Parts: sequence; structure tokens; C-alpha cells
Amino acid sequence: MSEFQIILAIIALSIFVIFFRQLFSGNYPKRGVDFESKLPQESIGGVSRPDKIFHKTKELESKSRIDELYEIAKKSLDSGDNIEAKKALESLLILEPNNQDALRMLGFAYMQMNNYVDAKEHFLKALELNPNNDLVHNLLANTLHKLGEDEEAIAHHKRAIELDPNYAAYYFNYANTLYDLGKKQEALAMYKQALELEPTLTEAQKMIKELEDVSN
Repeated sequence: MSEFQIILAIIALSIFVIFFRQLFSGNYPKRGVDFESKLPQESIGGVSRPDKIFHKTKELESKSRIDELYEIAKKSLDSGDNIEAKKALESLLILEPNNQDALRMLGFAYMQMNNYVDAKEHFLKALELNPNNDLVHNLLANTLHKLGEDEEAIAHHKRAIELDPNYAAYYFNYANTLYDLGKKQEALAMYKQALELEPTLTEAQKMIKELEDVSN
């Protein structure tokens, strides 16, 4: 064997030894292990592939902000702070213009501030999105009555009752509108219906007594 062949044999043997030593040492890249994130906020990607970094999407960030504004509005309405509720709901509707709950709540805030024109506008938009929202029909009926649009108010009162015939408040509100319009016997029937559904409704009891005393 020549000197050159001996050198080649030594090199081959060295490579063979290194290969098997590396193989059995376990010190080589393993799919799904070596490139695993070490911390929850870490991820594959980085500077070379920023599109592969896990992060909160704009959609999720927007949704989080919507939830936050909704909670602010709800708490504000509960506490009677209609102006703060209005600000929160207007901001929410910029992010999500067709949010039915926000439209309904903003309409209610306007009602509380005696701004029945804007209340009507928001209730009508909410009904465009969902014509079968009984709560909005009821609120719109009350608003229209305040605006003197009583024919439409009665239609929405009836629609609210049609959609949910077991909710006492709808009969009570309808009765109030009828009472204001001088339709006392029709109002009496609605007050009785409300009381039948909700026996603890003391206001209905008072109105029934008043109307029955008058008729007697």
C-alpha cells in the first residue's frame, strides 16, 4: 500500500468515527425539538420571517377593544352616566358599525337624555339589521310615542308583543301609550294582561285600580 493510499485510509477512518460518534451522541437537530420556542412569547421566525411570529392579530385587538367599550357603556348606563355611555358606544360603532347591541344601547342613552330623534334613528338602524328584535321594537314604540308618532308607536308595540307574548313589560308600555291617547278601556286590558304575567308589577295594579274606579 502506497503512502497516499495510507493517508486516504486514515482520512476515511476518521470521517467514519466522527459520523458514528455524532450519530450515537444524540447531538444533532431533531424536527420539532431544536426549533421549539423556549418561552410562551417566543416563536419561530424573527427578523428573517416576521410573518411567522405569533402575535395578537388586528382582528383580535379590535375585538378586545370592542369588549372593553361595551363594558364601559354598560356600566355607565347602569349608573345613569348617559354621556359616558354615549362616548363609549360611538367609539364602538366606529370599529363595528353594525353592532346591534351598541345601536340599541346608544338609542336608549339618547332616550334617557330626551333626544328622541337620534334615539329613533339608532333603533331603526338596529331593526334594519334584525327586524325581529322585540326589545328594539318596544323601545322604538316608546320613542315614537314621545315624538307624537302614535300610529307607528302602536304598530311597534304590537310587534314587540307578537314577538314575545310572555313579557309583561311590553303590555305595560303599550298600556301607557293607550292611556295617554285616552283609550282607557284598551289600556285597562293591557294593564291586566301585564299583571297576569307579572303579579308583582305594582304600577300595573295602581293603574288598574284607577281605571276601574273611573269606570265605576
